[in-house]
Amino acid sequence: MPKRSMKTHSRQAAQAIQLLGHLIKVRRLELKITAEDLAARAGISRALLYRIERGDPACSIGAVFEVAAIVGVPLFGDDTGGTLASHLQRYERELMLLPRAVRNSHKPVYDDF
Repeated sequence: MPKRSMKTHSRQAAQAIQLLGHLIKVRRLELKITAEDLAARAGISRALLYRIERGDPACSIGAVFEVAAIVGVPLFGDDTGGTLASHLQRYERELMLLPRAVRNSHKPVYDDF
């Protein structure tokens, strides 16, 4: 197995990936679709679906978009004018309601060489 290289992502990219995974999971649960059924319908493994829902940036964008399309998550806006950015703002507000122990810590990256 090849060694994974350590890739860093911008804060905005990481948040967008996590948000999209969160929206996919919430929508799947709203539709009462099991992870096994959704994975089979998308033609992916259940483990990959779980990685998508957790916001793993190493997942194939094709697989992520396919799962999002199946559950009906709008990628580039919807009929109400909602965009991924507006969902991100709402997601951040929801995170602020959680106790600090549940939230991911945002440690600043020291990249001043």
